[in-house]
Amino acid sequence: MSITTEHTFESAIVQSLVEHGGYTEGNSPDYSPELGLFKYEVLSFLQESQPQRWAKIMAIHGEQANNRIIQRLYKELDLRGSLDVLRNGFVDYGVRFQMAYFQPASGLNPDAVDLYNKNNLKVYRQIYYSTKNQNSVDVLLSVNGLPVATLELKNQFTGQNVSNALKQYSTTRDNRETLFAFKKRALVHFAVDQDEVFMTTKLDGSKTYWLPFNKGFNNGKGNPPNANGYRTAYLWENVLQKDSWMEIIQRFVHLQTEEFESEGKVYKKEKIIFPRYHQLDAVREIGHDVQQNGAGKNYLIQHSAGSGKSNSIAWLAYRLSSIHSQANERIFDSVIVVTDRLVLDQQLQNTIYQFEHKTGVVQKINKDSNQLASALGYGTNIIITTLQKFPFVIDKVGELPDRKYAVIIDEAHSSQGGEASKKMKEVLAATTQETETEEDQFDDYSGDDFIRDEIERSAASRGQQSNISFFAFTATPKYKTLQVFGAKDTEGKPKPFHLYSMRQAIEEGFILDVLQNYTTYELYFKLTKAIEDDPQLNKKKAAKAIGKYINFHPHNLSQKAEVIIEHFREIVANKIGGKAKAMLVCSSRKLAKRYYEEFDKYIKDHGYDQDIKILVAFSGKIVDDNYPDGVSEPELTGYSEKELPSVFEKDEYKLLIVANKYQTGFDQPLLHTMYVDKKLSGVLAVQTLSRLNRTCPGKEETFVLDFANERQVILDSFQPYYEVTSVKEETDINHLYDLKARLDNFQVYWKQEIEAFSQVYFNPENKINNQKLQKYLYSFTDPAVDRFKEISEEDKQDEFKKGIRSWTNLYSFLSQIMPFVDAEFEKFYAYAKLLQTRLPKRELSESLHLDDEVALEYYRLQKIKEGAIELEKGEEGELSGTSEAGLKRDKDEEELLSQIINVLNDRFGTEFEPADQLLLDQVEEDMINDETLKKQALANTIDTFKYVFDDKFTDSFIGRMDQNQEFFERILEDKVFGDLVRELMMKKIYKKLKE
Repeated sequence: MSITTEHTFESAIVQSLVEHGGYTEGNSPDYSPELGLFKYEVLSFLQESQPQRWAKIMAIHGEQANNRIIQRLYKELDLRGSLDVLRNGFVDYGVRFQMAYFQPASGLNPDAVDLYNKNNLKVYRQIYYSTKNQNSVDVLLSVNGLPVATLELKNQFTGQNVSNALKQYSTTRDNRETLFAFKKRALVHFAVDQDEVFMTTKLDGSKTYWLPFNKGFNNGKGNPPNANGYRTAYLWENVLQKDSWMEIIQRFVHLQTEEFESEGKVYKKEKIIFPRYHQLDAVREIGHDVQQNGAGKNYLIQHSAGSGKSNSIAWLAYRLSSIHSQANERIFDSVIVVTDRLVLDQQLQNTIYQFEHKTGVVQKINKDSNQLASALGYGTNIIITTLQKFPFVIDKVGELPDRKYAVIIDEAHSSQGGEASKKMKEVLAATTQETETEEDQFDDYSGDDFIRDEIERSAASRGQQSNISFFAFTATPKYKTLQVFGAKDTEGKPKPFHLYSMRQAIEEGFILDVLQNYTTYELYFKLTKAIEDDPQLNKKKAAKAIGKYINFHPHNLSQKAEVIIEHFREIVANKIGGKAKAMLVCSSRKLAKRYYEEFDKYIKDHGYDQDIKILVAFSGKIVDDNYPDGVSEPELTGYSEKELPSVFEKDEYKLLIVANKYQTGFDQPLLHTMYVDKKLSGVLAVQTLSRLNRTCPGKEETFVLDFANERQVILDSFQPYYEVTSVKEETDINHLYDLKARLDNFQVYWKQEIEAFSQVYFNPENKINNQKLQKYLYSFTDPAVDRFKEISEEDKQDEFKKGIRSWTNLYSFLSQIMPFVDAEFEKFYAYAKLLQTRLPKRELSESLHLDDEVALEYYRLQKIKEGAIELEKGEEGELSGTSEAGLKRDKDEEELLSQIINVLNDRFGTEFEPADQLLLDQVEEDMINDETLKKQALANTIDTFKYVFDDKFTDSFIGRMDQNQEFFERILEDKVFGDLVRELMMKKIYKKLKE
């Protein structure tokens, strides 16, 4: 039985680290909870690696040397943190001690190699870390006596998985304990099972922010199968292996400090940055390839928005600046980072200063081309310059054939307007004169396009240059970019050298899915009209709520302004705890200016100016009827162009109107909603809408209201970067009632319980007594949880859970686009949202997403204060349209439906052949030609269609049982098998009949 225990899993990891990872197994009782370190390991390392310095300190302290050194080290760890002490050592009475030696960049110094080998890495099991209790942590890693990482392990054979490890860290690991105190000892904490790894650098109870540390599988989340063992074996076999681990501590982990002002005081916020797996992998893969091939090769790194490109670029720049060839020669004389990201230069300075502890490694070019020429000629390690100087960079490095350069292109943040746009026009139009027409000449040509064209022009005109390597970072490579910089695969097709897909970023929770709630204006108008005629809604309330919208014409500016302002006030303003912001994207600068004036007038006329302030962003001056000499953005807003991003961060500024500015590379996590009045397609559509995808606490969804684009164009634009299944237009409002009636029939919840729940939940006076009243919310949902557990059939349980999730998805979606009022639905929505979190869960992803007490508290506070309605965040992929009640559809469904036999064989280990598909094809043909079924499909949602389909499906199979007895018997005898066949066939047939 021991082969299935967690102890065995723990032993396998420890054995691997000891036999192949460069570790020795330590003695757990040696750990001192009071000191938070291994005292004798520290002393042993200092004495053996630095004997002369130890002799000096002995002469000073005599017999007290051991205690005095440990006391000094303890204070330095408390003051500076373990990362700084490991990298830079500590000083006692003028004697400097190193606490770690790192691998030298080249092998030219044998003494440095010898010192590196003196590092003592140990792995410990079951460390009792507290003097207050007998809790222990499964595995601890130390470097020279200092704890650097902890691991909590869970084994699925014992009924636990990684979610249990996350909960254990959050509930029983107290960050007041020295081992878990932020930055003072362990730098990172891993939660591990056989399938997945999560990590955090700061334990903070239920507020702990966990990041997946997984390879990804099929461009999505998770890890690929491992024929030789655990899916997560890469963690201990590769990442934690001695050379890898010491390099991570030396060259990757860093302490990020941000300053912010509150009530006139300046505060510092610290965060330890530990690389995500894709960042670590990308930098190492590129470094290895450069070491093998030298300068002269191009690299395309396609990393999604939200993937941490700033840090990836910093790590790569540092790696490239110090990388040596096999002959121990520096491969690049200088690394040039081309970016318009204002924070990147300071971030690079700070990050690399932590690595090297010296200044002058990074030089920002902020003056003129002479400064750049000097830096290039001098051989400054890392040079940061802007895209405006990019043509000069190319020309200059071409004049220095004896020097070798790495050029990192940060495409994602290449323009926020102004100078980039002006320079672009100079290059393209050979003129600096600003044209003042209603439509800007280059409105759809962004700074991104400019930098791509410059790179591609250079590469095409010069060909591959042996002394320059390009490293282009982008989330959205164009066809030409792939052709110039992509690596050819076995079929000769260009591919990115390294990929972190949009799909994986969404599934791992780094960014939000901006197509989850995407509504065209025609649909918005149609739905608001439908409410008026819906006999089941409260007509009086509905008419009052939507009356102002009914007769809007979509091309009237003032009416659009009213739609936007009222939608923002009634829906968006309550999101993210009342902090949500929105952006309006316009097709021209003049239109943006007129919207600004219309918004300003509407807000003042309606007395909203205390609640909403607006900003507008455009380049140059606009000549209009009331401004014959032209007017600029600063003249309208009162702020300079550089000030505007920080001004928009202030609480009072809610709406930003833009025309060709801030559509790419603008990070504002509080941006929740986008109103689009501009034709978008291709890369520009993806980049523009992706302004919404940044996450922040309390932000669980985004919303787009589009006046100008068809859904299909948007879908086609996103398709190359992420497989979007469907965002359908048609919505049946009455489906809310139909689905609610089906849920009622389960008799899981009772009306009086929902009423009692609502009396507590919606009472504004209860806001100040949250801690006392939460117990009532549990007591009102307890009976429903018990009744759910009494449902004996798992299928019935799943049907209820699926139905209640579908209902809340649909209601939350509709509430964004139709501000109708139905008190009973409001009560049920609030009740159902919390009930969902309490129903027993079988899936890890569902558990991690829903079982979050902090999120529950946030929902409750926001609802009491604002009456807002929250949207459900997509669990896997896309909101597939409300005609399917907001249910998610698997992203690979189209492929699965065309290969049903292969799916069944893979899932159940059967050996049916493609010829067996004939039976399914014939059954499909029978049902496609069934007129009754066709009418049912056209008239019903898929949830309702399912009941009619099931009978027809069974009849058709019975009629053809003689053709394939084995297949037929498997469907009847194996319920799981039969249900899957039925589900796949139903979705395929329903789609065809609808078409």
